[in-house]
Amino acid sequence: MKFPSTLNVFRLNSGAAMPVVGLGLYQMPNNHLTQKAVDNALKNGYRHIDTAAIYHNEEVVGKAMVTSLIPREQVFVTTKLWNSDHGYDHAIKACHASLARLGLDYVDLYLIHWPVQGKRKDTWRALETLLEDGKCKSIGVSNYMAHHLEELLGYCKVPPAVNQIELHPYIFSTRAETIDLCRNAGIIPVAYSPLTKGVKLGDPRLQKIASKYGKSTAQLLIRWALQQGFAAIPKSSVISRIIENINVFDFEISANDMEELNSLDENLVTGWDPAGAL
Repeated sequence: MKFPSTLNVFRLNSGAAMPVVGLGLYQMPNNHLTQKAVDNALKNGYRHIDTAAIYHNEEVVGKAMVTSLIPREQVFVTTKLWNSDHGYDHAIKACHASLARLGLDYVDLYLIHWPVQGKRKDTWRALETLLEDGKCKSIGVSNYMAHHLEELLGYCKVPPAVNQIELHPYIFSTRAETIDLCRNAGIIPVAYSPLTKGVKLGDPRLQKIASKYGKSTAQLLIRWALQQGFAAIPKSSVISRIIENINVFDFEISANDMEELNSLDENLVTGWDPAGAL
């Protein structure tokens, strides 16, 4: 899938438009520092903010959206259901609690954060209810591997709009089955930790390719994700890096360089590994 350089949103199977680059807020504190990061992101063109109940920073996302003065409908907000809130009734309550913390009437995307065994069907049914009730505009999953997706597609009334998983060249081939299933089912993969949490930014192979385009290795990795047809949610609280991470629409990685990047897989998992989750 070639990603057109002039396009900056994905049209989800729900009909919603999701900006292809967002600001990830994993492990960022619920204080003025995170609010400042969101403020700076919104001032510099971001319109996609990714948080979660377990991040404990939903409140400052809501505050930043208010102070930004950007119309609500122009900002795409994602949050996620945590493991302890699975089950139909618990999931409904958890979404309402997230909305209260965010100070919003709805979120644009509500995700199951992790495929908790035994309650996935009831939990997904709750997300379908929340969608029907207008509490979220789209619903999806995170950390679902192919077997989890196959199970979900077997009983869902509404298919997931996205699957948010760790994706970068160093785990690309390892995730091929899951990526292929997403593409075939019309599910957009969203790459978290697209910058390998910084582990590989100094890789000479990345540096060599990035130098061809006059870009940083971080920008190269984000652009790689976009050209694969993935959305990307890089995390940063540093203003210069926040700006750098969204400045990826003025170049295109060549087919040969994409092939080289695709060959870097070493099954590098920098966070949770859902591959073994039942």
